[in-house]
Amino acid sequence: MLTKTAFRISGYVNDSIVDGPGIRFTVFVQGCPHKCIGCHNPQTHSFTGGEVCSINDLLDKIKANPLLDGITISGGEPFCQPEPLAELAKAVHELGLSVITYTGYTFEELYGNCSYRALLEHTDWLIDGKYIESEKDWQLKFRGSKNQRYLDCQASLKLGRAVEIIM
Repeated sequence: MLTKTAFRISGYVNDSIVDGPGIRFTVFVQGCPHKCIGCHNPQTHSFTGGEVCSINDLLDKIKANPLLDGITISGGEPFCQPEPLAELAKAVHELGLSVITYTGYTFEELYGNCSYRALLEHTDWLIDGKYIESEKDWQLKFRGSKNQRYLDCQASLKLGRAVEIIM
């Protein structure tokens, strides 16, 4: 059963170095409406796949790794489960770790929706935009296609517009 403290995940990686700067605990959420052609994680598209996981179970795993710089919330689509992920991100910030969230939506699509606000408020960096296979670029850091942006989420919220970080 999904609640404010439980959500559906496809899996996690305890110590990723490809999902953002530093060593990251990466959570792959289950369920995605975008179904981008060439998606890196097509197994996450189904909303009924994966497993139900509690925030506390993931926090225990995160706390057990003293080398982490932060967590990365990837997909699937995190903004399909914004409430429990906002709670997870808030708890991670309380541990002094950073939060990166990947989304197929753009910042502009998310900004005006109050359902997404808490997750945005607890995200340090947002990688936004659908993966577009024809814009694939192996040279991009932490992104798959040229249309995707690496955003300072807190500055973006403050200014009400996307603030891109040049990598």
